[in-house]
Parts: sequence; C-alpha cells; structure tokens
Amino acid sequence: MTSINVNGKVHDLGDVPDDTPLLWVLRDQLGLTGTKYGCGIAECGICTVHLDGVAVQSCITQLSEVGDSKVTTIEGLSEDGSHPVQKAWKQHGVPQCGYCQVGQMMMAAAMLESNHDPSDDDIDGEMWNICRCGTYPRIRAAIKTAAKEMQTR
Repeated sequence: MTSINVNGKVHDLGDVPDDTPLLWVLRDQLGLTGTKYGCGIAECGICTVHLDGVAVQSCITQLSEVGDSKVTTIEGLSEDGSHPVQKAWKQHGVPQCGYCQVGQMMMAAAMLESNHDPSDDDIDGEMWNICRCGTYPRIRAAIKTAAKEMQTR
C-alpha cells in the first residue's frame, strides 16, 4: 500500500501503480482538481505543484519519485486564497481564460520562497510557464506585489 502526504494530510492510495503520474494521483485518486493537465510532457507548466517546496511538473513526476516528500497543490497554498501570490493575482486581474494560472501561481510561490525581491530578469528566467492569453506583464506585476507582501510577513 502506498501513501502520500498532500497539503499536510497523509492519504493511503492502495494499489496505485508506482509509475502513475502525480497529476493523475492528485486529480483522480484524491479529487484535487485545482492542478490542471496541459501538455503531458512538462513543457507548459500548467500542472506545477510543490514537492518539499520545490516547483515540479506533476505530469512527469511519477508516484515512486514522491516518496516521503510533502506535496503542496493550489488547494494547500492557502485554503481561503490569502496567500500573497493569490491575493496579488486578484489585485492585478492576471487571469483571462485562467487555465494556466494555477501553475503560474505555484511557480511564483516557489520562486518567492527563495528570492524575496526578484528583478524582471529573475522573473523572466524563473517563470517559464506558458500563458496563451499573454498576461505576462500582469504576472510580473503580481509577483512584485506578492514579493513586497511576503517581505513584510
């Protein structure tokens, strides 16, 4: 029997095969549908989650790779949308279609944990997620706003 720690809660997965992508464990086994499917080959960033605080693409991360690590999804970033990144996304009206935004927020939150004052170049280098709506200027502005709030916490 396999178990996994997601958003601070340990879940028993029964006989889920070890080669099952984390994305499908989260969505199909645990019902956490905030994490979205995009390309399936880790090229778009839509499926980004945190594994021990590091941003990973859940579409190519196999269950066997998770081990004892702690997984954080958008549902675990904050239950009420109060994480500085989530608040900044709302403040700047970042989403248009919204499909990529969970992955964008998860990537930004991981980046801000290690870089509390990112420059435009830092953001451009770390935020490689694809947004077909082209909201990149608003994403950059939201990250800077979130960084300021995180500095004062």
